Amino acid sequence: MTLPAPNLDDRRFQDIVDEAKRRITRYCPEWTDHNVSDPGVALIELFAWMTEMILYRLNQVPDRLYVKFLELVGIELASSAPARTDLLFTLAAPPEQPIRIPSGTQVGTERGPGEDQIVFMTDSDLLLVNPTLSACLTRTDGRFSDVSEDLALAGADVPIFPSLRTDDALYLGFAESLAGNRIQLDVEVSGAAGRGIDPRNPPRRWQSWDGRDWRNARVLSDTSDGFNSSGEVTLLLAGRHEQLAIGSVRACWVRCVLIDPAEDGRTYDTSPLLGSIAVIGLGGSVSAHHAEPAPRELLGTSTGEAGQRFVVRRAPVLPRRAGETIEVLPPRHDAGSNGERQRWTEVADFTDAGENDRVFTWSGSTGEIRFGPRVVGRDGRVRQYGAVPDEDAQIWVKGYRYGGGRRGNVGAGKLTVPLTAIQSVDSVTNLEPAAGGVDAESVENAKVRGPLYLRGGHRAVTAKDFERLTLEAAPGVARARCLPPANSGEPARLMVVPRVDIAPEALRLQDLALPRQLTDQIRLYLDDRRLLTTQVRIDVPSYQGITVAAEVHAAPTVRPEKIRADTEAALYRFLNPITGGPDGQGWPFDFDLSIGDIFSVLRGVAGVLRAETVHLFLADLRGERDPEEVGQRVRLSRDELFLSVAHRVVVRQ
Repeated sequence: MTLPAPNLDDRRFQDIVDEAKRRITRYCPEWTDHNVSDPGVALIELFAWMTEMILYRLNQVPDRLYVKFLELVGIELASSAPARTDLLFTLAAPPEQPIRIPSGTQVGTERGPGEDQIVFMTDSDLLLVNPTLSACLTRTDGRFSDVSEDLALAGADVPIFPSLRTDDALYLGFAESLAGNRIQLDVEVSGAAGRGIDPRNPPRRWQSWDGRDWRNARVLSDTSDGFNSSGEVTLLLAGRHEQLAIGSVRACWVRCVLIDPAEDGRTYDTSPLLGSIAVIGLGGSVSAHHAEPAPRELLGTSTGEAGQRFVVRRAPVLPRRAGETIEVLPPRHDAGSNGERQRWTEVADFTDAGENDRVFTWSGSTGEIRFGPRVVGRDGRVRQYGAVPDEDAQIWVKGYRYGGGRRGNVGAGKLTVPLTAIQSVDSVTNLEPAAGGVDAESVENAKVRGPLYLRGGHRAVTAKDFERLTLEAAPGVARARCLPPANSGEPARLMVVPRVDIAPEALRLQDLALPRQLTDQIRLYLDDRRLLTTQVRIDVPSYQGITVAAEVHAAPTVRPEKIRADTEAALYRFLNPITGGPDGQGWPFDFDLSIGDIFSVLRGVAGVLRAETVHLFLADLRGERDPEEVGQRVRLSRDELFLSVAHRVVVRQ
């Protein structure tokens, strides 16, 4: 339990005034008018107000000491995390020569009245090419057939899925890598073949080879209706595209695979027949994050003393990349340095630093850069942790990126303003909303995190350790729950709820999927802290859809439309894995839902006189089954959380 902090002085304004009035008869008996209108009483109240302000500041001393203690043991505020998304660059025409979009290319939002522009930077280079189709194969029953020469003939009819069995495929080989490229396939098929499918949901999947596995390609448009007619198929390929040898042909492959149709879907009556195919490049997509670059910056001049501190001009600073560091330019009169810039290395702390190690620490939340301290031990020895820049040496930072936070979680189609000139690019946009942006940690959160950190240390042993360290691993984690293995030899299950900046009423199951980058970040962080014999599988909780149908009575002075909107919004917030539950920190694990909880939520909405009826329904989040009404209580398993689906509230007046 938390130790109660002492209140150094609990007197308030009226207490001080009353105490002063009681002393009037003792020290000044001739003063008999104690009414508020008396000038003397007005002075008493003035000084009582000033005294109350002093007492208020005095009572902040325990909080300040607590924060300073956390700083003493190495608890620092976590920096902001940038939102991420993919930017799609569209070319005005197919490129005659490869076009390179360099890493760090900036794209921003439209600047509205009184709004700051939100800027994203690309993470890596993107090479846009005009594809060269070098081979075409078909596969059936595990055997490949080279149909390149057949397609070169006029009037060709090449079966795309020869046997119409699952995993039949068409393979397109390219001479160059199309990593991240947007390509358009102009296909000509026989009008008599390829019938029988649902054009809106054809049983095929486009994929590309990334060097280890086949990665799904995104179908942006398909005017051929799944090879039902001649048309254009526009694909956005994965970020890696490597060569693979199939038989005697080595190329960068893109394939179209026949898959099992959905439960209510249909497959082809006959295989579609391919007459010709042509490929052109239209652009490409690359990942980007919310950040702005800061140029080379002079921090100041060294005094030659230990423990020096400098602060960059812009904060919060994002995690540093290669080359984002500081340089020390020795003073000109130092003949031994030859005026060469010294590159220093960033470290997490100075624990293992020797006196000649050129290291520093850099706080992302404040932008403060520190050099090593000089410490006097109990035996009187002086030890220097890390080297100290020479006196009069200039301290430069080579560059860094700043930004991040929730404001970067922009919607789809918002990043449309290129801030870096790129040849032949016609437009740019983000097809998906940006996600993962988290504000810098607050002091209040650090005060809660500090004791947990000190109690558990750096090791992941218990389930609570794994949960705590998972929250530390990445700002993009909203909640974590670790369940021990059910049977000996099985891994423990670590369930992670990602932090998403989406309105509760718009939250869907696909929004709660774990991004691969977040999963890798958690795994790497835990691998350094877990026991070698402990195996953990990172997963997502099971989500149970829940629908509430209710009838409420509204006050006669309130519009029914407002009551309906407010009550439904309250239900979406309450039955939510991130913002729900009694404490607003997400629906708790191992916590059931009763109709009484819903009545309490509805009665708490302003303007609701009473809640008349409430019905609970279990909803299928994938929409494959009709909702099923349940009784007075809904129980969840240990790995389940509630997710709201289409609440309905009827308002009576």
